[in-house]
Amino acid sequence: MLAWTWRVLGWVVTLAAVTAIALAVVVPRLGGATPYTVLTGSMRPGMPPGTLVVVRPVDPAEIATGAVVTYQLTSGDPTVVTHRVITQGIDGRGERVFRTQGDANEVPDEHWVRSVQIVGERWYAVPHLGHVSNLLTGRERQLGIYAVSALLVGYALSMFGAAARQARTRRRERAGATRD
Repeated sequence: MLAWTWRVLGWVVTLAAVTAIALAVVVPRLGGATPYTVLTGSMRPGMPPGTLVVVRPVDPAEIATGAVVTYQLTSGDPTVVTHRVITQGIDGRGERVFRTQGDANEVPDEHWVRSVQIVGERWYAVPHLGHVSNLLTGRERQLGIYAVSALLVGYALSMFGAAARQARTRRRERAGATRD
């Protein structure tokens, strides 16, 4: 019974790790999206600090009021904010602009967001996974992914090896039982 419990626990941990890697790395890359980590409490309770929010590019004309968008604070600056669109408008130049606000904030953001500042719209968000993403940056993240992948492959191979050994043992036992 204890061996079975450890095996189930091992598979649960493996599945959780594979799911986390898929949600944080593989799915965003395949979908042309970018993962970001929510750093402040402005989007509580739905996206507390540490939430991994995956944002995919969107045509600003398709952004609806109520959508959660990630935008650059200043056009061209890599600093971004993820907030909800609370209203839209057209500025004096005829350009579409958005008024945003964090879900936990009592007042809207000070400045209107121009279309050129929009990085994308929230595709999905995973609470707490952003903490792990923040611990590993750049090269460390890539090495971590390789290490976890190697461990998962090694674990899977050991499980297949154990299953093959058990199958051989059963065949031998059956073969020995039929000879007697």
